[in-house]
Amino acid sequence: MFKQSNLAETIPVFPLPGALLLPRARLPLHIFEPRYLAMIEDCMKTPHRLIGMIQPREVPEGCDMRLHAIGCAGRLTAFSETEDGRYMVTLSGVSRFRKVQEVDGFTPYIKCAVSWDGFERDLGASERDTGFDRDRFLALLGRYFDAEDLKTDWESLSDADDELLINSLSMLCPFDAEDKQALLEAPTLANRRETLVTLLEFSLHGGGNDERLQ
Repeated sequence: MFKQSNLAETIPVFPLPGALLLPRARLPLHIFEPRYLAMIEDCMKTPHRLIGMIQPREVPEGCDMRLHAIGCAGRLTAFSETEDGRYMVTLSGVSRFRKVQEVDGFTPYIKCAVSWDGFERDLGASERDTGFDRDRFLALLGRYFDAEDLKTDWESLSDADDELLINSLSMLCPFDAEDKQALLEAPTLANRRETLVTLLEFSLHGGGNDERLQ
C-alpha cells in the first residue's frame, strides 16, 4: 500500500513506554487522554492516517522527556468510540522510522520530522527466519510463560508463521521499555529472534549463559 516515496515526512508520535509496534503487526490502543484524542481526530483527517509509536528514554526525575531515535509508524485501520468518549483504535505497522527532529506547532501532542531511509525492508513481504528452531524456541517460551504465570493459545502459536510468531511475542511479552527498543531496532527477523531468546533466557536464568538457544 505504501512506497517509501509517498510516506509522510512529518507524523504525530505517541510516546508510550513498553508499547511496541512492528511492521506488518497490529497494535490495539485504548485512548483517553485529551491530547491523544485530538491526535486521533487529526490523524483521521489525513490521507495516510499514520501515527508513530516511539519509546521515551529513561531520564532523571524532573527532566524533560526525551525520545528514542527510532520508532515504528502504523496506519490507523480500526476505530470505535465508547459512550464516555474514549477511543479504541488499532494501528497496523507500516515501517520503522528515524526521528529527525520534533516539530514546533500548536498541537497538544508531539509531531516529528522523520526519515524512512534504511528501513526499505519493512515495506516488503513478510520475512523468513531460516535458522529458526521452532520446537526448541517453543520449549523455552513454555518455561518463560510458566515462570511468569502467563497464558496463551499454544495451538495458534504453533501454527503462526515465523514473522507473526516472533513479532507478536516481541510486542506482547512484558519486557521493559529498553528491551522493547532493542527488539524494535533488530535489523532482521533473525536478529529479533536472537534478541528475544536472550531476553527470555535472561528472565529465566538471571542472565546466565546455560541453555543458550540461538
